[in-house]
Amino acid sequence: MTASANATDAVIQTIGLRKTFGDFTALDGLDLRVHRGEVHGFLGPNGAGKSTTIRILLGLMRASGGTARLFGRDPWREAVALHRRLAYVPGDVSLWPGLTGGECLDLLAAAHGTLDTARRTELIERFDLDPGKKSQDYSKGNRQKVALVAAFATDSELLILDEPTSGLDPLMEQVFQQTLTERTRAGCTVLLSSHILAEVEALADRVSIIRHGRTVSTGTLHELRRHTATQVHAVTVESPCGLDTSAEVSTLDIHPSGGRYSVSFSVKPAAVDAAIGALHAAGLVSLTANPPSLDELFLRNYDSADAETAGV
Repeated sequence: MTASANATDAVIQTIGLRKTFGDFTALDGLDLRVHRGEVHGFLGPNGAGKSTTIRILLGLMRASGGTARLFGRDPWREAVALHRRLAYVPGDVSLWPGLTGGECLDLLAAAHGTLDTARRTELIERFDLDPGKKSQDYSKGNRQKVALVAAFATDSELLILDEPTSGLDPLMEQVFQQTLTERTRAGCTVLLSSHILAEVEALADRVSIIRHGRTVSTGTLHELRRHTATQVHAVTVESPCGLDTSAEVSTLDIHPSGGRYSVSFSVKPAAVDAAIGALHAAGLVSLTANPPSLDELFLRNYDSADAETAGV
């Protein structure tokens, strides 16, 4: 569910957020807004400031400047009250080594204060978790499952997920995506930080890309794609006309192939309809059009930021 852009529905909001450690600046004026009911992808490489932002939002670290709000409240001053409304899953889960997975789940439920026991039982089965095994004998993936089951079994209004599928196999990643979708349909809001861009692309309503502690770009995937080109590959009966004279078309390649014409090019969003019309006029046989993936958008934003830094 995509939330509206109404300022009053921001579950998470940071404005000009700053965090310094001595001479090192981890966050340099970060702006972030996560609306109620949405899955918000939070992207950036290691060192970009994602984990620092999350620690500030959780009230584990105090900001050096700017503001951070959860549900309109200060996470540093009101962490205890706010933690009753959220659940957090880190990318590297540590558990009590002498306790079983089930006992760890009991402790986590008691700490949070809310638990749907029937849902937890179902999640244990879905994530194929053995709750009777000592956590010291768990693999990284199984420790991750404990944290995910604990988070999804609560009725939290907000899930903060920092590399939540780290260590999971592809089948369990699919279970994670299905479960997360169910929780968002029930009204839960999600901040999802992940290096698996395909995962974010499949789940997120909006994304924010950060670099060196600042927001590089934010919006829906559709909005981020507005200024990027779509890759088109087609087969036509005749050689299409007009594509070579369009300023919106680039990397055009037309060549005969088996009595037909193989056509490929990049086209900006404003000219997609006209380009497809030219292909239809030439007798369209087949067509494949691929908008840029989240991976490509991510790299494009970083390349642009590097160019600006270099003064290009």
